[in-house]
Amino acid sequence: MAHVISDECIACGACQATCPVDAISEGDPKYSIDPAVCTDCGACVDSCPVDAISAE
Repeated sequence: MAHVISDECIACGACQATCPVDAISEGDPKYSIDPAVCTDCGACVDSCPVDAISAE
């Protein structure tokens, strides 16, 4: 199960920097997680300052 980024995303980039498999990319207006690449490690969840990332 991949993680998803909600509309609460403030596009700070913290999650992208912590993703070990580069599954997160910058988008407009929020970042997105590629479910085909995400390994469900949860590193991005802990790095998000606004709790915008959750399990799908």
